[in-house]
Amino acid sequence: KVLLTGDQVVVYDGAIREKPTDLAECRAFIAGYSDAPCATVGAVCLHSLASGRRLIGIHEAAVHFDPIPDHVVDQLIHRDGDALLRCAGGLMVEHPLVQPYVRRVDGGVDSVMGLSTHLVVDLLTQLLADP
Repeated sequence: KVLLTGDQVVVYDGAIREKPTDLAECRAFIAGYSDAPCATVGAVCLHSLASGRRLIGIHEAAVHFDPIPDHVVDQLIHRDGDALLRCAGGLMVEHPLVQPYVRRVDGGVDSVMGLSTHLVVDLLTQLLADP
């Protein structure tokens, strides 16, 4: 048995962005992504419950957006503000209103959405290999 834990933050213009505290902050976060790319930094820890062995890894991804019109940000906040408040940086690249403005993702959409499957597979392979 293996325990997997992880967490993620968004980094924008050198500042760490956790979950927005309110819809106004969420709106400001999303509007800003039109100006410069943001990055996600995710950490994963796999812990073997049988052996006690633990491995930790970090993965970064970057999201480049085309300008997101104000009316789209307004729609997004109105329709799904509660969900956005539960996302680091208010970032939901998978949202249908956001997808048309995602120019490029470097590092994998899975990583941006919270868990790099590549990293998990690499760590799991190492963890299950003979020490």
